[in-house]
Amino acid sequence: MAPEETEPVSSPEPAEPDPTEGSGTETLPEATEPAEPSAPADLDLKEANVVDVRFEDLGGGSYRFHVTLLHDDDGEAPNFADWWQVEDPEGNELGKRILLHSHSTAPFTRSEVVLIPPNVDQVIVRGHDMTHGFGGQSMRVDMATGNATPFDEGPDPEG
Repeated sequence: MAPEETEPVSSPEPAEPDPTEGSGTETLPEATEPAEPSAPADLDLKEANVVDVRFEDLGGGSYRFHVTLLHDDDGEAPNFADWWQVEDPEGNELGKRILLHSHSTAPFTRSEVVLIPPNVDQVIVRGHDMTHGFGGQSMRVDMATGNATPFDEGPDPEG
């Protein structure tokens, strides 16, 4: 029996090259259901807000995370959302996706493969911007169910 094919993650702009992704012709494992994005009116767009997280189990502890950020990259030049990362519940970084340029004010999705240790059943996905650091909305993700729960970190005290 062949694995199910999933819909590719779409983005409102051309995706940045991702060396972890193939030609686009391979069959992907089933992805988790998207979280309910927060209404933009509820978010401080000066912060790099995580508004959606999905992932695919690639086997062997590897997961491809699809993370959607919302940040006003136009409002504070040259500030922009410059990365997102996946952490264990103790705050240890497990993986990071670097963003090399601004993405305007529209939500955008980027993907990265992250190795999750077998003893980690929840992860935190956080956005980061050049001026404020971490802050805004992050997501707590249950690795067994794929459920993503948003929470407000507030502004980064060091940012």
